[in-house]
Amino acid sequence: MKFEESNYFNTLKPHKITMPYGDFYFCEKFYLAEINEGIHLDYDKLISLMIELVGYYGKDRKIGFISNRINPYSLDPHVYNKIDQEFNMIAASAYVVYSDLSYMNATIEKRFTKKSLKRCISIEEAVDWILNIKELN
Repeated sequence: MKFEESNYFNTLKPHKITMPYGDFYFCEKFYLAEINEGIHLDYDKLISLMIELVGYYGKDRKIGFISNRINPYSLDPHVYNKIDQEFNMIAASAYVVYSDLSYMNATIEKRFTKKSLKRCISIEEAVDWILNIKELN
C-alpha cells in the first residue's frame, strides 16, 4: 500500500518531495520513503535526500525513518552507516515489507545497523512504532 492510500496520509499531512528515484514524505517526527522500482540507492542519491531532510528538519533534529518497500530496489547497507556518521539524524527505522524476499533483505540490512530497526507488515504498524520511540518524544 502506498502511503498516500493510508489513513495516516490525511491525518499527518506530510510534506511530499518527489525525486528521480522515489517519493519522500516528511512528517513531524519521521520521514517515509517509497523508492522507485529497479533503483540502486547509492551514496549520491542518499546525500541529495539528506540535503532535503536537513533543509526541512534542521541539522540537529532526531527523526525516525520508514521505508515503505512497495517496489524492489537495491542498496549497499554500508552506505547507510556512512550517511549516519555524517548526519546522525535517524533515531530508529521501520521497514514495511510485502514479501518474503523483502523481509529477508530487511533482516540482512538489520545486521548492518547499530540503531533500532523494526520489520513491519503494514504502514500502520510502522507509524505506530516510530511515533512511540522515546528519542522522538
